[in-house]
Amino acid sequence: MNNIKIGDKTIGENNPVFIVAEISANHNQNLDIAIKTIEAVAKTGADAVKLQTYTPDTITIDCNNEYFIIKGSKLWDGKTLYELYKEAYTPWEWHETLFKVANENNLICFSTPFDFTAVDFLEKFNPPAYKISSYEIFDIPLIEYVSKLNKPIIISTGLATENDISDAIVACKKYNNNKIVLLKCTSSYPAPIEKANLATIPDMKKRFDCLVGLSDHSEGYIVPILSVAMGACVIEKHFILDKSIKTPDSEFSLDFNEFTEMVKSIRNAEKAIGSPSYILDAEIIQGRKYARSLFVVKDINKGDVFTSENIRSIRPGVGLHPKYYNEVLGKKAKVNIPRGTPLDWSFIE
Repeated sequence: MNNIKIGDKTIGENNPVFIVAEISANHNQNLDIAIKTIEAVAKTGADAVKLQTYTPDTITIDCNNEYFIIKGSKLWDGKTLYELYKEAYTPWEWHETLFKVANENNLICFSTPFDFTAVDFLEKFNPPAYKISSYEIFDIPLIEYVSKLNKPIIISTGLATENDISDAIVACKKYNNNKIVLLKCTSSYPAPIEKANLATIPDMKKRFDCLVGLSDHSEGYIVPILSVAMGACVIEKHFILDKSIKTPDSEFSLDFNEFTEMVKSIRNAEKAIGSPSYILDAEIIQGRKYARSLFVVKDINKGDVFTSENIRSIRPGVGLHPKYYNEVLGKKAKVNIPRGTPLDWSFIE
């Protein structure tokens, strides 16, 4: 799998994790909050901010029969889809301002389109990538439409079977677009930690030969941090300016302090993971002298036999390597050796 570029960031093996703050509905239909949210994201150390581009009418219809009423959701039960999306959508007339604010704050800005008109609209701002949501992974015509633009495509897989993921990849590659990042995702809101199944990340990398990251809806940030150790190259997490702002997504969003701590922890996790190495640095080599070695622990006279009573493997590590212990036992001393002397081949007949 090849690394890909999104803006000035390279994503993939041996590169820093690409951290995306998802704004979604957390502006609470207030442009000033949206602007301040992006400005706050820039101070967390995130690489990018992501919007969602739809209207209630581009994503569903205004209908309240049983098919359109949300059931079984902890957060949105009883609402119609239209009511939820009317509350959550980002007004299109804001986009120019939000892209500009992101750029001024050195953040990469892109969005999730939900239909062809959203893609056409977003192209006015030349986003460096597109996101496909878990609920749109089934919309093969939309994926094909985005793929034709030959920009990186980040695809959430929260509702997808293996076949669904394969279909989405085929749709991308139909137009020779191989710049694909799959996101392991659990489409519950909030998502229980025990359903994260982060072991899927390395399996997805191998199974689909794609870069793989995480879109997380759990509370807190333990799941994103652990996903880095599992090989995630992208982390997407919802960001909210202030948790006192109640929005459709606030329950599973991180505020400024939490998001900042998540970013810091991810960077520390990257440092801890490092790369495969068996080379010891100078400090470690220096420490080896306090490891174990063979020492004389009772006075030995010339001609005495080396036994378990007069030689032992102890610290420090300046005598013979302990691996020679059994080889030395039974041999005789060439010279007198006082207690506390590191054993040396020159002492042994």
